[in-house]
Amino acid sequence: KPLSGTGRYRDNWELSTARATSVVKFLIENGVPANRLVAAGFGEFQPLDPADTDEARSKNRRIELKLTER
Repeated sequence: KPLSGTGRYRDNWELSTARATSVVKFLIENGVPANRLVAAGFGEFQPLDPADTDEARSKNRRIELKLTER
């Protein structure tokens, strides 16, 4: 569901970015070099399931780790 804009986060994009940043901070605190990490939030713009159901929203409430070669 879209956020109301009256809470801690103005919208789902801001919430998504905060979640991504939280994961990056956790990885840094556990020894992953910061220069190897990027945090990105996509909010409602890249759903796995576009349906307007609790199950779809649950699937879309996720983080993804992408590993690439240097």
